Amino acid sequence: MLVKVFGSAIHGVSAQTITIEVNIDTGGVGYHLVGLPDNAIKESSYRISAALKNVGYKIPGKKITINMAPADLRKEGSAYDLSIALGILTASEQIVAETIGDYIIMGELSLDGGLQPIKGILPIAIKAREEGFKGIILPKQNTREAAIVNNLEVYGVENIKEVIDFFNEGKPLQPTKIDTRKEFEDKILDFPFDFSEVKGQETAKRAMEVAAAGGHNIILIGPPGSGKTMLAKRIPGILPPLTLKEALETTKIHSVAGKMGAETSLMTTRPFRSPHHTISDVALVGGGSYPQPGEISLAHNGVLFLDEMPEFKRQVLEVMRQPLEDRVVTISRAKFTVNYPASFMLVASMNPSPSGYFPDDPNNTSSVIEMQRYMNKLSGPLLDRIDIHIEVQKVEFEQLTEKRKGESSDSIRKRVLCARQKQTERYANNIIHYNAQMGPKEIEQYCALDEVSQNLIKIAMEKLNLSARAYDRILKVSRTIADLEGAENITSTHISEAIQYRSLDREFWNV
Repeated sequence: MLVKVFGSAIHGVSAQTITIEVNIDTGGVGYHLVGLPDNAIKESSYRISAALKNVGYKIPGKKITINMAPADLRKEGSAYDLSIALGILTASEQIVAETIGDYIIMGELSLDGGLQPIKGILPIAIKAREEGFKGIILPKQNTREAAIVNNLEVYGVENIKEVIDFFNEGKPLQPTKIDTRKEFEDKILDFPFDFSEVKGQETAKRAMEVAAAGGHNIILIGPPGSGKTMLAKRIPGILPPLTLKEALETTKIHSVAGKMGAETSLMTTRPFRSPHHTISDVALVGGGSYPQPGEISLAHNGVLFLDEMPEFKRQVLEVMRQPLEDRVVTISRAKFTVNYPASFMLVASMNPSPSGYFPDDPNNTSSVIEMQRYMNKLSGPLLDRIDIHIEVQKVEFEQLTEKRKGESSDSIRKRVLCARQKQTERYANNIIHYNAQMGPKEIEQYCALDEVSQNLIKIAMEKLNLSARAYDRILKVSRTIADLEGAENITSTHISEAIQYRSLDREFWNV
């Protein structure tokens, strides 16, 4: 008897429906699994055999042929255990499951018949709805994540016996229901950190506000304990809240990477990723034998924070150059290509010298050569892609002990939202959304300069020996500063402030 059960495979951040064909012949004995399965799927026969035995069923001693179509697409992981097991039971007529083709069925089996959670449930549920399946049956731990997809029945089960009884005896399963918009709106402004907790550092806070308003990359340079990490952790709190579309995009990536918790259904705040400096280039940008999204994709629509940037391997930093420009990562293999979105805001921090202090600080013990060698760990092309370079000075005792609280993240976010609204209206007919994404055409159209501003930026380029890319970055930052002020045109004041945000281009760093 031939039975078809439907599962799903992840490709990039999307899903593809897999047809699991189970055929049982009375003539002969054997278990044949075809269709490019990996080792985890090949081992499923042992898990399935033990699980079925422990719930009162068995794998029949006949010739079993299982094909996972399309046969030329590689399948991986243990998530097909449940669908294969049900296919075997139905094909061997141990159970009757007339409606089994109406559902996507996925889940990893334990030896006692229990179900373990799997990865990539959100894109699987979205694909199931697109292709008109009635519902999806999956481990209970994954139900909240799948239930954010509307118009799809989501059944969470703890044991294979529940699924068998559902098909064979008609015992109802309780569908999981979630009000996606309510879930989203209740937690959209739930931030653990606030800028009011930061003492002093008004210049750095201003630079952070400009960076958030235009989506600009920023690097903080300062001595140990000056508050660089503290400032960086508070950036998600002043960025515009995620839209529902962005939340779904971000959740899909984290779902594919297996980063979603059992109680989490939808990511409602912008991600903040802070990888350790020992990270490899593959772990940062994504890839591997079976490609997985890296840290820059997990930071999509959010913030990637690189603490002590010069401590990262140079090769690791250099692989970020293309994603910073294109906002997408392409992983190419001999037989396929996978694209992962990577539209993130880069926030980096570093000490000004190996000893940790500025050259004019009495605590500085680094020689000129040591400082130059330390600075050379960051290539010019990479620094060119960071719009704002800001010096973070040591916090004085009087500022630390001041009782008055600083400006809250909420009030800063209101100004950022106003600036972003202007950009949304400006780029309504373009594929870009904020100033940092402007290309040459948009820069020419929206960053026109008067004669005073033109002369000012000319002098800056000659004195600081700026590249053409740095010139573009200054114009983009100037446009953002003008948006924060509500100004229609860029003035010399805006240009002056933007030039001040190019610390690493100044003579000070080439002593």
